[in-house]
Amino acid sequence: MSEWLRHEIIDRGRLPLLFFLLGFLAAFLFIRLSVRLIRAQVRWWPGNITPGGQHVHHVVFGVVTMVISGGALIAVYENGSQVTGAALATFFGIGTALTLDEFALIFYLNDVYWEEEGRVSVDAVFVALAVTGLVLLGVQPLELADVTDFNESTSWVVRAGIIVSALINLGLAAIVLLKGKIWTGLVGLFFLPLLLIGAIRLSRPGAPWARWRYQGKPRKMRRSIARERRYRRPMIRAKIFVQDLVAGQPTLDTVRDSVEHSRVAAEAELDRTVHAAPPPISSTGAASGTIDGLPGSGTPT
Repeated sequence: MSEWLRHEIIDRGRLPLLFFLLGFLAAFLFIRLSVRLIRAQVRWWPGNITPGGQHVHHVVFGVVTMVISGGALIAVYENGSQVTGAALATFFGIGTALTLDEFALIFYLNDVYWEEEGRVSVDAVFVALAVTGLVLLGVQPLELADVTDFNESTSWVVRAGIIVSALINLGLAAIVLLKGKIWTGLVGLFFLPLLLIGAIRLSRPGAPWARWRYQGKPRKMRRSIARERRYRRPMIRAKIFVQDLVAGQPTLDTVRDSVEHSRVAAEAELDRTVHAAPPPISSTGAASGTIDGLPGSGTPT
């Protein structure tokens, strides 16, 4: 273990990244434990911070911590040691965890922490952990684009080839994301075969790609909807089950067996999200696209 830590982490300059991950993980687990104890009204645990009756969400502390530690990291970038960077990165990880744990509040501009919409925060945390873990293990995004070769090469042909390969990666990732496959697109930046598979396969039915390309192809749209329900059902059940373990069930008055809740919640999510995308331009003037459902959408400005 010490050998791996020295060769793969310290010698490669990844110690700050490791401490960022450790700080992030520790802060996320702590804050989730804290909010669940507060929700359960455990007497010996400190409650919410409410000066003057105003509830201060922990995203506030997260943003402040990120600003201070991030500024300090920039200040010592040239002359600081790995140890200094690791210490500051730990606080930056703590701030990031506190912020992403309330990502749903930022996204919806509403306190939906214990609602179904609040699960977006857990998704954001999982994405951050996955990407950080991959980078820590030495897996680099845009794997066709070797930055070291680009910096060291004096040949314009080699550099042009690296730039083209990076653009290919980004182009494939854009197609995959437009098809609504967020995880495939993000992880595919590290593993090119995933991008190729995601770009070739059918789009998710509610994604922009389906809106633009499947409107005149009802057979393809039906296949997309059927495939979405069939293959996403077990994934959604597993995701909700893990979210329940980590974050707790959304409402206390309907607490039930975790497996049963994940089954019922998965069907509800499928019914809510799996449907054909609307046409690119709505003839009824209704809100559509990614702004649909945001606070104030459809309200004159």
